[in-house]
Amino acid sequence: MLDQIHWLAAVTVLGVLEQAYFFLQVIYARRLFGISPPKISGPPEFERIFRAQVNSSEYFPIFLALLWQAGLFFHQGLAAALGLLYLYARYCYFMGYKASSSERLAPIYFSAGVLWILIAVSALGILHFFLSHYGGLNVLQLLTA
Repeated sequence: MLDQIHWLAAVTVLGVLEQAYFFLQVIYARRLFGISPPKISGPPEFERIFRAQVNSSEYFPIFLALLWQAGLFFHQGLAAALGLLYLYARYCYFMGYKASSSERLAPIYFSAGVLWILIAVSALGILHFFLSHYGGLNVLQLLTA
């Protein structure tokens, strides 16, 4: 079983570390700009860092669910590769947003595209499972015949 999920687990740990890095960036920005919790407003530089972290945190559960579904029902290697692409795009998004609000756009669109691909492969994998398990149809055999 572990040989079927080790790449997914590794990408998950990398994602958690990335989230921790984003959290730390907000803490450093709070100290730099003298903004004590629970305040969430301040100079634009702080607000961009804060929004980048919050936005990344909001999408993280969606990413994790899709990563694991795609990996378990479709293909672990593909899901892990897409997961790494997503994490890289999120890092670029964070750094771009930290610099300027306009620099966040390309990475956010790219990361959204990766999520859509994960949705597609998850859905295909789950559909294949239901068709083969409950319907007796092996789509892969039909395609190769």
